[in-house]
Amino acid sequence: MAVFNITHSNPSTFILMGIPGLEAAHIWISIPFAVFYIIGLLGNFTVLFVVYKEQALHNPMYLLLCMLALTDITTPTFVVPNALCIFWFNLKGITMGSCFTQMFFLHTVSLMHSAILVTMAFDRYVAICNPLRYATILTNARIANLGLVGLIRAVLFILPLPLLLSRQPFCSNRIIPHTQCEHIAVAKMSCGDITVNRTYGLVLFFVVIMSDLTLIALSYGLIMRAVLRLSSKKAHQKALNTCTAHICVMLMYYTPSLFSNLTNRFGQGIAPHIHIILADLYLLIPPMLNPIIYGVKSKELRDKVGKYICRK
Repeated sequence: MAVFNITHSNPSTFILMGIPGLEAAHIWISIPFAVFYIIGLLGNFTVLFVVYKEQALHNPMYLLLCMLALTDITTPTFVVPNALCIFWFNLKGITMGSCFTQMFFLHTVSLMHSAILVTMAFDRYVAICNPLRYATILTNARIANLGLVGLIRAVLFILPLPLLLSRQPFCSNRIIPHTQCEHIAVAKMSCGDITVNRTYGLVLFFVVIMSDLTLIALSYGLIMRAVLRLSSKKAHQKALNTCTAHICVMLMYYTPSLFSNLTNRFGQGIAPHIHIILADLYLLIPPMLNPIIYGVKSKELRDKVGKYICRK
């Protein structure tokens, strides 16, 4: 009751409830949350460390992998520590400013992640379809510039979300049935008309994510056309093997993202705790598995990581 009294006495405070309906299981749910988060941090920091230390890995492909690792570190970090405070210590209060800040950074990094996957698809296209010009088309500086463009795009698209919500009047019951300040979950607490917020969020999702998926599909369509023109099966296998890791990472990111967003907006028959668990796993599973996938599929990276492990 103390938590709710604080909420009413401080109108700028929200309450994150965690996973409503599963409060009794919060401690047990926190265990995989913490384990996935720690594994993800260890894997992604390992990738960053090895690429930084090894001069042979200072090329566009591994620079993109480092960008992906950075987003995989920051995305769950914006959510998991706060969620664990809810699960372990029942610390559910969050200020309006902190809530909007979490929303902004969480969605910005998510769009940045999508931009990196598009750039990775373009990288594979150039590597397979124009291998002789790869070094001149994709330099480290050009990859860094593409990353900066992706970041600017994410900031410009996401910034209106918290700005629009900050102008809304909020009801006295400021309880968010979620572990995070997800845009729609916060918007539903408003006493005003949130049609603009809903419309902008939906347009943003379909325009940005669908355009990114279209560019990725186009890249892989051109890759498949080039691969089919190769005469030997060995050449087929080698060309496709360079894309396997990216395809796995891409499917792990976009599949739960599409499912989570669509069910959150249109799946009214799905229990709320299912929405919340899916949204949280979407932020935890890909960051944990991405470095493992690239470690398994990239012999060069695997050998460099093995060198440091054996040295220890």
